[in-house]
Amino acid sequence: MTRAGTAPAVLLVVVGLACQEIGASFAVLLFPQVGPLGMVMLRLVFSAVILLAIARPSVRGRSRSDWTGVLLFGLVLVVMNGLFYLALERLPLGVTVTIEVLGPLTLSIIASRRASAWLWAGLALGGVAALGGGGWERLDPLGVLFALGAAASWAGYILASARVGRAFAKLDGLALAMAAGALLSLPFGIADAGSALLRLDLIAIGAAVAVLSSTIPYAFELIALRRLPAAAFAILMSLAPATAAIAGFVLLGQHLSWLEVVGIALVIAASIGAVRSSSRAARETAEPLA
Repeated sequence: MTRAGTAPAVLLVVVGLACQEIGASFAVLLFPQVGPLGMVMLRLVFSAVILLAIARPSVRGRSRSDWTGVLLFGLVLVVMNGLFYLALERLPLGVTVTIEVLGPLTLSIIASRRASAWLWAGLALGGVAALGGGGWERLDPLGVLFALGAAASWAGYILASARVGRAFAKLDGLALAMAAGALLSLPFGIADAGSALLRLDLIAIGAAVAVLSSTIPYAFELIALRRLPAAAFAILMSLAPATAAIAGFVLLGQHLSWLEVVGIALVIAASIGAVRSSSRAARETAEPLA
């Protein structure tokens, strides 16, 4: 039964990745009107509304620690998305996502605790060097810093998500954290977007970005995780840089040099290797306890 559900689950992950990068491409097209922080606000607000309507989380009987976790998760969502969109304003989509992936990749390398982790770290470093396309001056330095900040925030997102996931059932914690993030983003988003928020067409596209970038991918990933081993799911998610590069080329006309393509491939290879290595380490640790 697990095998029968594997192919559809893989397809769900791939479609979710595609939706996510299409949403990011639409967001880039809105930057001239609403700005990157205005786009972050629209995405978080609409994502929060959708998730709250679906989850209808209970707020009673929660401890101070639970609410602290929700607020921290919401803050991480704001920072991660804000830095990601600020990087997208200055860098190609494929390059931005590749640098961002370094966050979870670093966590995987640390978790593996194997000698091979140094190989994957070196491969990732080579990929980052190749992303310069023969010269880092081709890439906006501030954009690279924003993308690195998004990478660190993604690692923080994984840890914050795990904490909230343990304290809240189903989608309750995510919905509440998204609502907290939406509230935190309001002053920055309103200041960046200004009067553009009065245009219904821009609001509608912002809602579409929220559905494409958050609602659909999360729902598909949740279904896929029930049918795929965690390691297989993580490997599929490692393909995000390639999906982003394709979306950037097709939808935004962003061309990459051959060295940048090699850099993306090296980071993907390092991600897959680190995931497989950490999975083996986890199995070896569990075996004596079996």
